[in-house]
Amino acid sequence: MELDIQCEEMSPSRWAELLSTMKSCKTIRLDDCNLSSSNCEDLSSIIKMNPSLTELKLNNNELGDAGIEYLCKGLLMPSCSLQKLWLQNCNLTSASCETLRSVLSAQPSLTELHVGDNKLGTAGVKVLCQGMMNPNCKLQKLQLEYCELTADIVEALNAALQSKPTLKELSLSNNTLGDTAVKQLCRGLVEASCNLELLHLENCGITSDSCREISAILSNKSSLIDLSVGDNKIGDSGLALLCQGLMHPNCKIQKLWLWDCDLTSASCRDLSRLISTKETLTEISLIDNNLRDSGMEMLCQALKDPKSKLQELWIRECGLTTACCKAVSSALSVNKHLKVLHMGENKLGDAGVELMCEGLLHPNCNIQSLWLGNCDLTAACCATLATVMATKQCLTELDLSYNSLEDEGIRKICEALRNPSCNMQQLILYDIFWSSEVDDELRALEESKPEVKIIS
Repeated sequence: MELDIQCEEMSPSRWAELLSTMKSCKTIRLDDCNLSSSNCEDLSSIIKMNPSLTELKLNNNELGDAGIEYLCKGLLMPSCSLQKLWLQNCNLTSASCETLRSVLSAQPSLTELHVGDNKLGTAGVKVLCQGMMNPNCKLQKLQLEYCELTADIVEALNAALQSKPTLKELSLSNNTLGDTAVKQLCRGLVEASCNLELLHLENCGITSDSCREISAILSNKSSLIDLSVGDNKIGDSGLALLCQGLMHPNCKIQKLWLWDCDLTSASCRDLSRLISTKETLTEISLIDNNLRDSGMEMLCQALKDPKSKLQELWIRECGLTTACCKAVSSALSVNKHLKVLHMGENKLGDAGVELMCEGLLHPNCNIQSLWLGNCDLTAACCATLATVMATKQCLTELDLSYNSLEDEGIRKICEALRNPSCNMQQLILYDIFWSSEVDDELRALEESKPEVKIIS
């Protein structure tokens, strides 16, 4: 049995009602429910009396250190078999880390710990690392985003990694680590016996200086399939170094996030070679890099390569215009694997989207999710988009937000939604002006086709 409630204010009567349900739940998720330390006392009792509970998710609640102390009394019981614990943004400090260290040391069942967005600090996480080094600890996933960590944490982390062959996922994003610490961490990861699958280092103060060491992980750890270094100023020179590891035969990367990395069209030659030859790569994010039309044309050429298996391409806010859309259309008409395409916040215009629709309508194209928000579109391209919606049953999600479609354009979209062949499940229309009459049409559509969710 599963309890999954979000964004609900808990009255005493509602809480009492839920407590009786929790006694038999395998999963309890209570994100954003205005819980406090007093609720944790009750939850501790539930943990004690419910040995089948394996997942507890309490993100975005003001639990505080006192709440965690209550919670851990239950977690330390021999009957506890909890596997996944989520405590993101719960107003925890380093004081909670001693209590959590005891849990890590005592509970071999615990495989996931998510404590991001808490002011644990370097001193607190060093204490957690001591718990990880206990032989009883079998942690596989550790999430420490926004924990106010500094470069001083790396020595303790590396010691924990050396002793923890079970660790598969490590997220340290949004901490001020810097190049020296990241290089030290990477050297530790190369030497560690763990088969790391996910490494997230977004916004960690990384430059091209760290990229050789990150590249070494990629070429040495064939287990690493998910790497995110977004929001770091690695530049074209850093990307070139990363690609040395990414192109290594040992590298089996599947998901690569490089958003806002100061890349230009100069990086697209390396990226194109990667997309066209690394058959394991299924998802890449290049959001907010100035790739421009010339760079996109190179990427499109790579997408036409039979060896490309890319399924998701995130290319929002990359300085693209109508000029690249013929190349995009050509790639869509050839590539059978691409399922998700994010091209929002590029000045594609009506003419560009008309060109893209030629590729979208091709029998080879299997796009399921298409994002065209804020692309300088008007009602002029909506008839063609409506044809795509009504023809391509694979297309289930479309974002047209922040475009001046007005009543004329929205009515054409509505017409497509009414078509029995249209398989749309989610239509996103933020910040588009339409009249009350069109609003009535949209609401009527939602009632007649409850499988369609219109978000505006």
